[in-house]
Amino acid sequence: MAQAGDMTKATEPEDLARLFVELANAGDAKGLSELYEPDAVLAFPPGSQTVGRAAILAVFEQMLAQAPRFQVEEPMPTIRHGDLALTSTVPSDNTGGRVQVARRQPDGTWLRIIDRPEIRS
Repeated sequence: MAQAGDMTKATEPEDLARLFVELANAGDAKGLSELYEPDAVLAFPPGSQTVGRAAILAVFEQMLAQAPRFQVEEPMPTIRHGDLALTSTVPSDNTGGRVQVARRQPDGTWLRIIDRPEIRS
């Protein structure tokens, strides 16, 4: 993983889940939002969609205000197709699963474009 200014970037799509946990546990909502492309879609809160980095930032600010603690979860095998990757983890909180689609950026790093953190709502 590479450093770019104050933001840590994912050099592999699998880095995104670990970076999410690190940034969330540090209370860094802005850093979390920067793991997403500007027009990304987040299926959160459950049963709704949050579109765009600014809206995702607002959701994460609200979420982190409750001081949740996250842990790195067991990754499932990543599926790649060119510059796209499907990642998923086995949830530790029995929400049914987590899946994300990430896209390789022009600089070779990865950002999420679709994130479904919970299967059940």
